[in-house]
Amino acid sequence: MNYSFPHTFHIPVMGLAYTIDTPVKVARYGISSVVSIIEDTLVERMRKLHCSKEQEEYVPITLNNEDHRATRITAYLDLLDRIVKKQVEKLKGEPFEQGNDIVKYFEMLPDDSAFKQLYREMEGATGRAKEVLQNRLKDNITAGSIDVNIMTKLDRPNYSPSGEKLPVEYCDAMAALRGFAMSGLSSSMIFSAGMNPRLYTYCESFPDFLPDDNGHLVKKIILKVSDYRSAIIQGKFLAKKGLWVSEFRIESGLNCGGHAFPTEGLLLGPILEEFKLKRAALFDELLTICNDALAAKGKKVFTNRPELKITVQGGIGTATENKFLLEYYNLDGTGWGSPFLLVPEVTNVDDETLEKLATAQKEDYFLSNASPLGMPFSNFRKSSSEEQRKSRIKKGRPGSPCYLKFLSFDTEFTTEPICTSSREYQNLKIKQLKENNLSPELLDAEVQQLTERDCLCEGLGATAMLKNHLTPPHNLKAVTICPGPNLVYFSRVVSLQDMSNHIYGRTNLLNAVPRPHMFINELRLYIDYLKKDVEKSISTLTPRKTSYFNTFKENLLNGIEYYKALIPSMKTEAKQLLNNMGDELASFEIALKSMEYQPVHR
Repeated sequence: MNYSFPHTFHIPVMGLAYTIDTPVKVARYGISSVVSIIEDTLVERMRKLHCSKEQEEYVPITLNNEDHRATRITAYLDLLDRIVKKQVEKLKGEPFEQGNDIVKYFEMLPDDSAFKQLYREMEGATGRAKEVLQNRLKDNITAGSIDVNIMTKLDRPNYSPSGEKLPVEYCDAMAALRGFAMSGLSSSMIFSAGMNPRLYTYCESFPDFLPDDNGHLVKKIILKVSDYRSAIIQGKFLAKKGLWVSEFRIESGLNCGGHAFPTEGLLLGPILEEFKLKRAALFDELLTICNDALAAKGKKVFTNRPELKITVQGGIGTATENKFLLEYYNLDGTGWGSPFLLVPEVTNVDDETLEKLATAQKEDYFLSNASPLGMPFSNFRKSSSEEQRKSRIKKGRPGSPCYLKFLSFDTEFTTEPICTSSREYQNLKIKQLKENNLSPELLDAEVQQLTERDCLCEGLGATAMLKNHLTPPHNLKAVTICPGPNLVYFSRVVSLQDMSNHIYGRTNLLNAVPRPHMFINELRLYIDYLKKDVEKSISTLTPRKTSYFNTFKENLLNGIEYYKALIPSMKTEAKQLLNNMGDELASFEIALKSMEYQPVHR
């Protein structure tokens, strides 16, 4: 394990707004977090807000600036950097007294941290010895990283104020990357949602992504991946450009928040096992390819072994699970996302939504078709955006006005791309469906699936406006929130210190809802996903789809066998939980083996 920062966990990106200023709230305590930079209008509003709080002059960056998107992002990230640096300097100047941030910094560290132990030693010291230890502790205070995220698929073209299509460098993801690259941050760019060759290649344009004379990377690349195959394909692509991947961030395909990227039944445990077994070979292969590419371009090569972290996120809920993942799979860290939605000092969740989350039931969390991208999307039934969506349908006006257009990719009915959650698209599609002479049942099913699509651009950003008493753009106040299903086991609004204590096993924040092991929770989600897919496809089943189901089912059965063999290694889990785990695996195996489907031969 290789901990570059004081904590063994990070806070992943959540939505557009939930973590957009989280570094200002947690970085001074050594906790790394991830900011979404795709929505530049929201970024600019947040820059204005924090300039006011910091009593800095705010100079608007308007749409008249041709490169306004990148310029806004650079300005905001540099502001976050300045704020965090000021916070850390202030923290270092504080006396070690209860209530001060410097005490909070060390109290939140994991108990096995060398500096936590030094802190405990300092508490018992006196006189000159205490002063020496305090100075040593202050000298080793490290801020968490201000990392940023780009969802690679969000890369639509942009146009000048006069309507002229701009070069590809001004596309959404490209401009966002440039905004980060031109900032003064020394942190990581996290790419999610799969490979975007054009975007990845663009990284070559910025020296900060290449090793300097000392082999140091000012800006690092992190890839969020769902399995080993994705990691090796994307890692090689970047390495051939001379670009090093500093971390593979493995995320559960279904037991996570936001967009879900289900594998073909590959479960998290076996995926982590593959990384564990092949990690050294992966490192050596990528480093050889990367150094060869750098040498061919006449660039500095890595003379020392660069950092390559493997981390995991999605569905972790207990300190025991967290510790097992770190130790058994030799991981470098874990991501804790959805539980932090119940920590107001960390994330932007408006009061109304926070109350709904704190009183939610299991059925309130569901995997939906809300995303215009056509991917499964973790959703929350009690959200005001769900209420708004249903109200629009009831009024005969389904769909969103679609002002921001970040997800406008469809050209089925129009020359210029539009969003499938927009009112324009849904009206045109419903008209087309009605002209197709479908049966009433099929028409109703098609319309219901279509109108489940919702506006994510406005909904995922509104909460930051509401929490900070600002008016959302176009006065659209409906909030979309996309927690992972693991949040059902947390029901209390808590502090940052409470949550860090839970992660490190110093307290327990779980509610009374019986909670199986995270591996079992994910397995159940995958079986439910397969069952629904089979039900949806059974009337038009093809040999190709049957082959897919067979692969999916076989992977799940292999995963069950893996977990059966793993149970004896899970020595720190409660005996009853492991007994239950064995029973649940046996039950799932029977259910899967009895699952039948026959192809329709054409």
